Amino acid sequence: QVQLVESGGGLVQAGGSLRLSCAASGRTFSSGAMGWFRQAPGKEREFVAAISWRLGSTYYADSVQGRFTVSRDNAKNTVFLQMNSLKPEDTAVYICAVNPNAMAMMSRAFYDYWGQGTQVTVSS
Repeated sequence: QVQLVESGGGLVQAGGSLRLSCAASGRTFSSGAMGWFRQAPGKEREFVAAISWRLGSTYYADSVQGRFTVSRDNAKNTVFLQMNSLKPEDTAVYICAVNPNAMAMMSRAFYDYWGQGTQVTVSS
């Protein structure tokens, strides 16, 4: 079992920044990865970014490449998502998840554990 708790969401103006955190507890997947997804009302949950625990390899959706940065603190079992140059279309609930085997990083099907999410709202 893995428990994930996101924090850091809020309201920000377009062009601003937010830093999200996801703290994991319980079982550790040393060869796995943690990812960020987002879901806006009326839309499907979409991949945002991910990072592998062992090597720190990063993956990004095209829509956030160059604006968002995912990082990790292995000692604290925490993953971060630094979001810069935010746009109104970034507005969504941001959810972190565990990919136990670091496979198909952009696919929802390979993530087994999900947090409750944190709301990010970007105003114009």
